[in-house]
Amino acid sequence: MSLDIHTGIQTALVITVIAILFLLWQGIRMIRRARTLPFFRMRRVTMTRGWRLLFLSLVLIIVALLLPTQAETLIYQVFPPTPTFTLTPTITHTPTITVTPSITLTPSITPSPVISHTPTSSPTPKIPLSIEIEFESTITPNPEAVFSRLTFTDGLDEQYRPLKPGEVFQNPVNHMYAVFSYDNMVVGSQWSALWYREDELVHYETIPWNGGSGGLGFTDWEPDPSEWIAGEYQVQIFTGLNWKQSGVFTVEGDPPTAMPSPTFTPSKTPTITRTATRTPWPSPTTAPSRTPFPTVTLRPTSTLRPTATPYRPPTRTPTRTPWPSPTRTPVTPTITPWPTSTRTPTPT
Repeated sequence: MSLDIHTGIQTALVITVIAILFLLWQGIRMIRRARTLPFFRMRRVTMTRGWRLLFLSLVLIIVALLLPTQAETLIYQVFPPTPTFTLTPTITHTPTITVTPSITLTPSITPSPVISHTPTSSPTPKIPLSIEIEFESTITPNPEAVFSRLTFTDGLDEQYRPLKPGEVFQNPVNHMYAVFSYDNMVVGSQWSALWYREDELVHYETIPWNGGSGGLGFTDWEPDPSEWIAGEYQVQIFTGLNWKQSGVFTVEGDPPTAMPSPTFTPSKTPTITRTATRTPWPSPTTAPSRTPFPTVTLRPTSTLRPTATPYRPPTRTPTRTPWPSPTRTPVTPTITPWPTSTRTPTPT
């Protein structure tokens, strides 16, 4: 479900009021409960929570007061609203008082019309089969989608508003727009715009819808100015195969003459001048026969010399003189006896 900005603000206001009532009820309930608790610590914690809920409800009351007055203005500063056309009501003729004649003359002869005109009902516009086979979208369009009356113009401003709206345009005409407002569109559904000159289809576009669910849109046609032939043009709008809106405008005056495309004039083909006949080359003369080379006498093959044996000097093996084994002389230690001590008798 798609909501506009105004509806979203009203919904936020209702939710805020409900939250305020809930916080007030909970805060008062906790404060009353804290007065009945016997323990000081539990009583203080419960009392603090109750006052916090009351303070939060006071903040939400301020927010609720600002939502309907300031929120929509601030949002429109960031997201400018899409302009929509206000449909101009048609003028309703007030019936005048008809004077009733007092004497009614009875005609003697009732003239009967030779040709009676029977009004025929205009058929509902339909999508040609050749355009229907070009549909790409598989999303079912919303049958409740609505389109406003088509406004025709040859120029738009930056916000897609018509610069010179009208129903009659004088040639030369270059780019034509059919502007409309819409609502309840489904993004991705197939939509088509058909442009007719009298009963001839001169232009069309059929693509999946890439706009929003509501807003301002247009269909345009920019052919060569020479193709704007004077006559009545009709634009038909479809969603899927459902016809939604039609509009008619008129082009008057002769269209400008189309610029002739440059044509290349081929130059005359030059005549081929015959070249002089070629003198045949002289036939080649036969070369004199070559004198054969004298036969070469082969030299006698040289006798191979015996291979020389390399000289190897005799190797001398040095004789090693063994080292004399050392002779160990046993050392007999001499023990010197300790001197005997003589004790001197102490006199008694």
